[in-house]
Amino acid sequence: MDKKYFGTDGVRGRVGEGAITPEFVLKLGWAVGQVFAKEGRSKVLIGKDTRISGYMFESALEAGLVAAGVDVLLLGPMPTPAIAYLTRTFQARAGIVISASHNPYYDNGIKFFSADGSKLDDDVELAIEAAIDLPMTTVDSASLGKVRRIDDAAGRYIEYCKSTVANGLSLKGMKIVLDCAHGATYHVAPAVFTELGAETVVMGASPDGVNINAEVGSTHPAALQQRVASESADFGIAFDGDGDRVLFVDASGEVVDGDELLYVIAAERLRRGKACPGVVGTLMSNLGFELALKALGVGFERAKVGDRYVKERMNALDWDLGGENSGHIICADVSTTGDGIVAALKIVGAIVGSGKSLAELTAPVSKFPQIMENVRINSPVDLKNSELVAVVDAVELELAGRGRVLLRASGTEPLLRVMVEGEDEAQVAALCRRLADKVRELSS
Repeated sequence: MDKKYFGTDGVRGRVGEGAITPEFVLKLGWAVGQVFAKEGRSKVLIGKDTRISGYMFESALEAGLVAAGVDVLLLGPMPTPAIAYLTRTFQARAGIVISASHNPYYDNGIKFFSADGSKLDDDVELAIEAAIDLPMTTVDSASLGKVRRIDDAAGRYIEYCKSTVANGLSLKGMKIVLDCAHGATYHVAPAVFTELGAETVVMGASPDGVNINAEVGSTHPAALQQRVASESADFGIAFDGDGDRVLFVDASGEVVDGDELLYVIAAERLRRGKACPGVVGTLMSNLGFELALKALGVGFERAKVGDRYVKERMNALDWDLGGENSGHIICADVSTTGDGIVAALKIVGAIVGSGKSLAELTAPVSKFPQIMENVRINSPVDLKNSELVAVVDAVELELAGRGRVLLRASGTEPLLRVMVEGEDEAQVAALCRRLADKVRELSS
């Protein structure tokens, strides 16, 4: 069955429009409560990022859940992966995250974790959607849910993050710039790296409700590049607004993306004598990354774009490392979901353990030029349209088997993403423009 409200990662959109209204979120909280109440008295965690609308939606969810007889634990601003972790440790029935991740402050969303810290199964999401369409009722007063705030949530998560690295790991002597995107890692990441001994220079850690992801963080690395240079730092680390993505900037100012970070983690496992049978990437993963893994003797599989699909493929293959070039990295040996801080610690551990710089560790990955254009569409574009197919075929013919073409619709915005990859950057850019222009023509 097609879902009416849920996308690839919960419900997301512009605040005040569609499903992102206090009225709908109130009903959503109640519907979640209805589904989980069938299994007896339930407990649900709610966390959020730092965007201003989080207060409104936190209250709406809380009211809906309580009306359905569900107890609520409020975590306040916390990274998305922290909520997945705390859902498990508090033995809650589910965790709810109020966040639009890397989107601007005027967007927001609601996403969910199951009791084991994974994304909800499709059948649970469908059951919630069915409950949304029912008339809202309230349990009798004696059965109403209770609410309490978890005051030590950040401290619990900080200790968890530090527990994912080797005992005795010291970052003493390292100078690291941390860009927290004015988001959910602002009060967590600096503590993690400082407590491990690093000298930390912190930026993007003054959230005001509307500056989340604004020219900072993993989606805008230029500010971090400049700061790494001015501070003469060993490297910089950039998170996104909800802390499930991470990118690095090396000492020379080069951005190190998720593909390269996954390579470093895989290579470090082999250096330590541990097994690394394979890595799951996505349709967007760079061909150069795939070839570098092959040189290590490490397998590679592509999943659809989205951490949900990466995790599903990891489970199917029984592999515990995967992610996206955007910086979603899942280290399933220690985490159930993409975790920016945990992935960053894996990279820093590799730097310390190998005695090499970040640039040296990523040198074996020779990335193919990959150009992507996000085309805003006015109406849906049929990817099987004969005119579009003809242009795609012509582009692939020019690439002569040494590149890739990918067209995919965004799951969260009215965009169609056009990607072309090949050996010659000028050719790739021209081919991408040709495809993007055809998409605009067909959507006008």
